[in-house]
Amino acid sequence: MTLTSNALDDLTPAVSNPPQWLTTAMQAPRTEGTVEVDGCPIHYFEWGDRSKPGIIMIHGFLAHARCFAFIAPYLANDYHVVSMDMSGMGDSGWREHYAIDNRIAELVAVTQATGLFDHTVKPTIVAHSFGGRIGTATVHAHPDLFNGLIICDLMIIRPSILKANADKFGPPGKRDPNRANRIYPDYETAKSRFVLSPPQKVEHPELFDYMAYHSLKQVEGGWQWKFDPRVFTLPKNAEKNWSEVGEQLILAPGKKAIIYGKKSILFTDDSVNYMNELAEEHNADLIPMIDIPFARHHLMLDQPIAFVTALKSVLGFWR
Repeated sequence: MTLTSNALDDLTPAVSNPPQWLTTAMQAPRTEGTVEVDGCPIHYFEWGDRSKPGIIMIHGFLAHARCFAFIAPYLANDYHVVSMDMSGMGDSGWREHYAIDNRIAELVAVTQATGLFDHTVKPTIVAHSFGGRIGTATVHAHPDLFNGLIICDLMIIRPSILKANADKFGPPGKRDPNRANRIYPDYETAKSRFVLSPPQKVEHPELFDYMAYHSLKQVEGGWQWKFDPRVFTLPKNAEKNWSEVGEQLILAPGKKAIIYGKKSILFTDDSVNYMNELAEEHNADLIPMIDIPFARHHLMLDQPIAFVTALKSVLGFWR
């Protein structure tokens, strides 16, 4: 089921006096819908003409589809763009367990339900942070379904550095998954607890406000986080799995590119060197890596227009 969605209604309660570029983006026509995947409703937004080549966008850990809500409209003239909420996050449903196979199935199901597979050009995955793990796993599982994979500041750290700095670079999921989300008495109290991971200031505070507002929901007694605490349940060998991310990406089939924040602590100059070393070790093609000056890990909150430009460059070259 899909319905017309007024993005300005999303913006108004979250942001006062938004800049013109943001208002323009949020005025772009969009629809939203859900598709059921293994009994769980998965929510998505959709922009652009279905006759255009497709892009499916997937967010990071504890984030939501709206992290691309002000990015996708600037791509929608040339592409049919979809941004989805992973289960247990955003406005999607909750599961008992969150296996990577569930997340692969969700990404494929949303891509199919929105008609992205119907175009003669296969769709491209754009994935931020933890979403990059899902995107990489998806192209391994379905090598013939997608045109390419654009990874946006996924944590890729040399294993020796990961091991020596386990507390700094551990996988997401350090909270007790059995502890229910707290209910805060009012929105301002709840918002004051909203932080980015890793912590950083952002160059566009209005985008921070927008992300915070839509990370919360109003419930009886106050405001509560939307995410399911059970997403913090770590799979076995989580640390080992994160140390293999770079190699998995190098060996992933199809076209690949990396866009990262020049000030990011999760993808650094050494990450660039490490990825090039892995490509040489596996006799694989070098992956193009584009840094965005002045951006940190949450690059769409720091440099949204530069991020759009980088995406357009990669997509245009592949097209």
